[in-house]
Amino acid sequence: MKISPLLYFIPMYYIYILYSSTSDLYYTGSTEDFFKRLSEHNESDNDTFTSKHRPWVLKGVFECGPERKNAMLIERFIKKQKSRSLIEYILRGEQLTGILAQLVRVPHVRD
Repeated sequence: MKISPLLYFIPMYYIYILYSSTSDLYYTGSTEDFFKRLSEHNESDNDTFTSKHRPWVLKGVFECGPERKNAMLIERFIKKQKSRSLIEYILRGEQLTGILAQLVRVPHVRD
């Protein structure tokens, strides 16, 4: 009996960090498909925070694991810090601790 390769698909969730040079702002989000989310942030017709600060570029992407809940917890943690210096620290590849220690940079996705 042959098993379909689709049965082996395990979703991966990511934290992504965007940068707007027009507003000099960073934005952090979580998703399964960071290229799709980048496109949505730059092209959506909805009136959102990110629509006001276009264009956005992808500055960093980090694997969080197969559970959406974990990615959302990390995203919320980063946003609650309200710290540009924390985001820049993460982007520099510094040693991360606590909840952020589990982040693994996706090396082929860099600014």
